[in-house]
Amino acid sequence: MNSETSTSRKPLRLWPGVAIAIVQLVVMFGGPVVAPDAPLPVGMLGGIVGALLIFLWWLFFSRARWFERAGAIILMIAAIFATRAIAHESMVGAGQGMLIYILPIPYYALVLVAWALATRSLQGSVRVASMAAAMLLVAAPFAMMRTDGVGGGAVSQFHWRWTPTAEERLLAEAKDEPKPLPPPAAAAPSEPAVATAESPSTPLGTSAPAAPAAVPAPATAKTEAPVRAATETPAGPAMSERASGEAGRARVEWPGFRGPRRDSVIRGVRINTDWSASPPVQVWRRPIGPGWSSFAVSGDLFYTQEQRGDDEIVSCYRVSTGEPVWRHRDPVRFYESNGGAGPRATPTLSDGRVYTSGATGILNALDARTGALLWSHNVASEGKVTTPTWGFSASPLVIDEVVIVAASGVLAGYDRVTGKQRWLNPSKGGSYSSPHRVTIEGIEQVVFLGGPGVMSVAPADGKLLWESKWDGGAIVQPGVTEDGDILINAMSMMGGVGTRRLHVTHAPAGWKVEERWTSRGLKPYFNDFVVHKGHAFGFDGSILSCINLEDGERRWKGGRYGNGQLVLLADQDVLLVISEEGELALVSATADKFTELARFPVFDAKTWNHPVLIGDVLLVRNGEEMAAFRLTLAGASKKDTLEGK
Repeated sequence: MNSETSTSRKPLRLWPGVAIAIVQLVVMFGGPVVAPDAPLPVGMLGGIVGALLIFLWWLFFSRARWFERAGAIILMIAAIFATRAIAHESMVGAGQGMLIYILPIPYYALVLVAWALATRSLQGSVRVASMAAAMLLVAAPFAMMRTDGVGGGAVSQFHWRWTPTAEERLLAEAKDEPKPLPPPAAAAPSEPAVATAESPSTPLGTSAPAAPAAVPAPATAKTEAPVRAATETPAGPAMSERASGEAGRARVEWPGFRGPRRDSVIRGVRINTDWSASPPVQVWRRPIGPGWSSFAVSGDLFYTQEQRGDDEIVSCYRVSTGEPVWRHRDPVRFYESNGGAGPRATPTLSDGRVYTSGATGILNALDARTGALLWSHNVASEGKVTTPTWGFSASPLVIDEVVIVAASGVLAGYDRVTGKQRWLNPSKGGSYSSPHRVTIEGIEQVVFLGGPGVMSVAPADGKLLWESKWDGGAIVQPGVTEDGDILINAMSMMGGVGTRRLHVTHAPAGWKVEERWTSRGLKPYFNDFVVHKGHAFGFDGSILSCINLEDGERRWKGGRYGNGQLVLLADQDVLLVISEEGELALVSATADKFTELARFPVFDAKTWNHPVLIGDVLLVRNGEEMAAFRLTLAGASKKDTLEGK
C-alpha cells in the first residue's frame, strides 16, 4: 500500500488548524483594540502570520490527500488573480497595488479551516465542489467592494462599489455653480499697503499689471463667474463684518499653507476654551470636491483646491456664507487609492494673485478677484520628473519677485508677474514637503526637505547654500526654534522616523551645519508640528507628543487623534486640533502634562486638511465637505457669538 493511500485513510488532523484560526481571529479583531497606535496594523499582520501558519499546517500536517492540499492553494491563487481582473480600480491600486493580493489571504486561510472542519466526512466530487464554492465565497466580497483610501491605523475604508462616492453625489446635485453678479461699482480709492509675510516688499494696496503669460495658458482651462474682492478693517473683521463692502482691495489675513510663516501659529487671538458653555457655532456647511488642500483667506474670500470629475479646480468662496464666487478648471485628474482623488497643495495669495500647484504638476497664477488665468506652467514636464505616488503636494512660496514651487525633489523659481522661469534645480530625490522661508544670520533662504535630507537655496537664483543628509524623505514642514535652529524630520513607508535639530552658521569659509540631537520622541509622518516656548508639539504616530527642544527628550504623550492636524494659539498656550475622524479638540500647549480642554464633533469622515482660524472664524474641510464655525472669543459671551458680534 502506498503512502498516499495510507495517509488518505487516516482522519484529518484538524485541531492544529482550528487552534491557529482561533488565535488568528483574536489577533485580527482584538489587536487593533488593544494596540490602536502600533506603528504597523496589528490586525492585518496577525492575519497574515496566522494564514501562513494555517497553510503550513494544511500542506504538511493536515493528513489531507495531496491533490486536496495542492488544489486548495491553487484555487486560492486563481481566485485572487480573477478577483483582481474584475475588482474596482480603488481595490486594484490600494497599498501600492499589493492590497488586492494581501488582504484576502487571512480570510482564505480561515475559510479553508472552516471548510475542512465542515466537510471532514464528505468524499469525492462533493468535497471538491464545496472547496471551490468556499474559495468563490471569499473572492466575491473583494470583487464587490471599493475603498475610499486608508484611515486611522492605515486601515482601508471599504464600501460597496455600487454606492456613490461623495464626489459622485456632489456632481449629481450640480446646484452650487457660481452665480453671475451685478456689474462692479466704481472703484474706491486704494487702501493703505499691507504686506504679507510671504511677500513683505510688495504692497497689497495696489495692483500689479497683468503681463503677457510666458507660457500660454491651456486652451481648455476656464474660469467661471468672476467677482470683486471684499474689503476689511486692518485689524481683521468679525464674521458679521465680512460680507459688507465690495470696493477696494482686501488685506491678506492667511496667505496660504499654514499661515504667514508656514508654522501653524496664530497670534493675537484668544478664545473661550469652555466649549461646554460656549461651543463652536456653525455658520454654514457645504459639500466640496475631494482634495487635501487647506485655505488661503483674504477678507470675505477664501481659496482652496478640489477635484470635480475630470477637472482639477481652484475655488474661491465667501467666508461669510460659503457661497462660490469663481472656479478655475484644468482638465486633469489625479487619483491614487490610498489618499483618493484631487489636489494636495494649498493656494498662496500674494499681491492680488493666487498661485496654485496641482497634483499633476500644473502651476497657475490667477487673478484673486476674478480667477482669470494670468500664466501657467507644467513644472513636472519642465523638471523632467514623473508624478510621485501620492501626487505633487507642495504649496507655492512667494518671496519678493519669485514664485518657488517644488515638484517632488525638484525646486523651481518663476517670475511672479510674467511667469518666466528664473531657475530650476535638478531633482534631489522624492519629497512631499513644501519650500519653507527662513532667515539665518540675516540671510534669507528657502529650506526644503527632500529624499536625501534637507537643503537650503537662495530664493533669487536657486543657488545651493547648504545641505544635511538624512535619508527617508519628508512630507511635513521644517520647524524653526526661538534661537534660529532648524528642526527637520524623516519618514519611511511605515511612518515617521524621528526629529532632528540642526544648528546652522555662516562664516567666510561657507556654511556649517551641526547636528545637536536626533529624537524619536516626536515622529511626524504627514502631520505638521508647532514650536512653542522651547518645546515642539505634534503627532508621534497618531498620539500627540511634546518634546523639549534643548535635548529632544519627550515631556509627555497623550490623546489619540489619528492622522489629524493642528494649529497653535500662541497667546494662550492652546493647541486647536482636528482629528482624523473629524473632531475638534483643544489641548493645552504646556510642557507639564497632556491636558485636553474640550472636544467638539465636526465631520464624520476622514479629515487630513489643515484648519484655519481668522479672528473668531474657524474654517475646516476634508475631502467631502467644508464648514465655517464662529468661536467665542475670550471675554465675549455666548450671546455675542450667536449674534455674530
